[in-house]
Amino acid sequence: MGTLLLVRHGQASFGTDDYDRLTPLGERQSLNLGYAWEAGGWSPDVAMVGSLKRHHQTAIASLDVLGDVDGYDQDAGWDELDFEPLVDAYAPGTPRDDPKGFQKAFVAATAAWTRSELTGVAETFTDFSARVLTAFEAVASSVGRGQTGVVFTSGGPIAVVAAHLLGGGPDLWSRLNAAMVNTSTTKIVLGSAGRTLISFNEHGHLPASDVTYR
Repeated sequence: MGTLLLVRHGQASFGTDDYDRLTPLGERQSLNLGYAWEAGGWSPDVAMVGSLKRHHQTAIASLDVLGDVDGYDQDAGWDELDFEPLVDAYAPGTPRDDPKGFQKAFVAATAAWTRSELTGVAETFTDFSARVLTAFEAVASSVGRGQTGVVFTSGGPIAVVAAHLLGGGPDLWSRLNAAMVNTSTTKIVLGSAGRTLISFNEHGHLPASDVTYR
């Protein structure tokens, strides 16, 4: 059997002109993940990232701690859903400088999105899920027997994979997506009988003061 870890990126810069970059806290979260791997003697044989800047920054900070990882590959199939147009389609004019208010609008907008109730969006929930699961099968197939792999991605794609492996649908995806901690890891065993979810949203490498959800 092989194993695959799905890592959510570190805290991104919500409410700024460039959301797609880590905050200083996000960088520290990523380093702490790498230190935990180093302490446990863990190193991936296969490493993959989505195409977003925050994915790359999380990967670089985490993997550089290990020192012996020879880069990583990229697959945009692991990119997050484009959430801002969803919120704008559901509640036009939602301010970005109110994190709690935006989060409330985001939850309602994505719920409507999963029910195909939003119009004018570039990617449906069905299409989003399909591209993520295609990317998942591709990387899972590249992890050989006895090997380990890691993917640096976002909460939405991780929730797609977890809900799929648990046999759930859009409602389960929504609940899992809302609970995701920055730099948390989700572990999947890749066996001859299929793929099995072993753990979800682990974040023991973070002190309580560094646990964030967006």
